[in-house]
Amino acid sequence: MLNIGCHLSASKGFSHMGKEALGIDANTFQFFTRNPRGSKAKGIDENDVKGLLKLMEDNDFAPLVGHAPYTLNPCSAEPRTREFALEVLMDDLVRMEHLPNNYYNFHPGSHVGQGTEKGIELIAGALNFILTPTQTTVVLLETMSGKGSEVGSTFQELRTIIEKVNLDRKVGVCLDVCHVHDAGYDIVNDLDGVLNEFDKYIGLDRLRAIHLNDSKNAFASHKDRHEKIGDGVIGLHAITNIIKHPSLRSLPFILETPNELPGYAQEIKLMRASFLLAE
Repeated sequence: MLNIGCHLSASKGFSHMGKEALGIDANTFQFFTRNPRGSKAKGIDENDVKGLLKLMEDNDFAPLVGHAPYTLNPCSAEPRTREFALEVLMDDLVRMEHLPNNYYNFHPGSHVGQGTEKGIELIAGALNFILTPTQTTVVLLETMSGKGSEVGSTFQELRTIIEKVNLDRKVGVCLDVCHVHDAGYDIVNDLDGVLNEFDKYIGLDRLRAIHLNDSKNAFASHKDRHEKIGDGVIGLHAITNIIKHPSLRSLPFILETPNELPGYAQEIKLMRASFLLAE
């Protein structure tokens, strides 16, 4: 069974997102935990949460992915920016426990001139500060494209972060297809080689979710512009190879393509058909 969904707006509540997902034949989805460009978060409605949990149980949903706002930078050179990131990350992990045993994804951050080593140290420090032994949420480091001073565009960098985390069992990775392609991992011509390298440095057991996107950019461009499935330089054939790969096929796949809900419905239909044809 293909576990696939898309990014949905949380503005109308959890139950509404669940119903939207069912309406487009999705069995997982991603949502922002708060305003993606700010710090405001809606209050938690327990009845709304219960409605989603029941819907997920009744319809055999895969794990969901909460996504941190884009404004977070836990490895900023500015102390207040790092403080803000910690405050949001801590609060979001408390909020995620209302939906137990799911995932919380965030961009590791940009070192803004401090150097990768310092950036890694600050990111690991942030994780050591926010993670608790009792949480059920697994925090996912997202693979990045390497634009600017981003940390996390190589598997080695992600491994080094995880190695510095005390509660490392609470940490996993979300592989973004567009990002790894743009970072210089040849998922089009050598998917097995890329996954072997991931396993060597991080371990495939830490790979918990995939952002399924095509790319507008040339290979190893170190940019970050997502494209609709089959309309970019990665292409439908390579993306089909990803969703059917034995090491990946059971993971939740989250579409982050430039689409509205009807476009996501078409992509999910295309991916389900491609998955079945590949059986």
